[in-house]
Amino acid sequence: MTATIIDGLSYANKIINNIKYEVNKLKVKPKLVVILVGNDNASQIYVKNKQKRCLEVGIESEVLHFDEKIKQDKLLDIIKQLNEDIRVNAILVQMPLPSHINSNLIIETISPLKDVDGFHPYNVGKLALNMTPYSVACTPCGILKLLNAYNIEIKGKHVVIIGRSNIVGRPLALLLLNNDATVTVCHSKTENLKQITQTADILISAIGKAHLINSTFIKENAVIIDVGINRDKNNKLTGDVDFNDVFEKCNFITPVPKGVGPMTIAMLLQNTLDLYKTQNNI
Repeated sequence: MTATIIDGLSYANKIINNIKYEVNKLKVKPKLVVILVGNDNASQIYVKNKQKRCLEVGIESEVLHFDEKIKQDKLLDIIKQLNEDIRVNAILVQMPLPSHINSNLIIETISPLKDVDGFHPYNVGKLALNMTPYSVACTPCGILKLLNAYNIEIKGKHVVIIGRSNIVGRPLALLLLNNDATVTVCHSKTENLKQITQTADILISAIGKAHLINSTFIKENAVIIDVGINRDKNNKLTGDVDFNDVFEKCNFITPVPKGVGPMTIAMLLQNTLDLYKTQNNI
């Protein structure tokens, strides 16, 4: 037996093409504003990629780039102005922020109705209560769409998530609970990790440790979703899962790259369009 590779790139492109079709019909285009603080190289690359994808689908994007020494109050004032600007439909603050800025306060200041990342406590709270938030975190949303696209049963299945970040692990656990999965969340303090992952029908790793998961961690016919983005000793992009080692034991698996990553960007664009529609009662 060999696994079916979940082609995140192809499915993301389908979503992006649909977004482009919808945006092209709109007289006024959705607008995303990205706030970038400092000169972190990885953050700059991420922001450029987001701009590029926005341009491809016709979404207007603007990057506000500030010196890393910007005062917190100044940044908060800028966000409040964007909240009031009717031409701005979505706001994204690129993380991480400098240590003198309270990231949670920044997130809380963004209007829930313009929170494209789905990180605002209002939107997370709605998700926790199995209600409909204005937006859901992009990576978890992308993972759910991939599982559905490949007709992978979620209801009643045991899903083990490795990682409890506010970006992936926590919102993903809520999203899967809302879809009737039985969810276990593991993290750096979890004991007997391998014994837990061996019980997973669906194993999702978002811990950021290259090749942490090998075939001894999984049961036969498991579904493997690899969210990890790491560099191996040859500086090659790789995931948390030893792809070649698990390939003949699992049923479905996402590759790294071209798996979850493209879906995250697609969901950012989808969230931008959805926020625009909500604000304009479309």
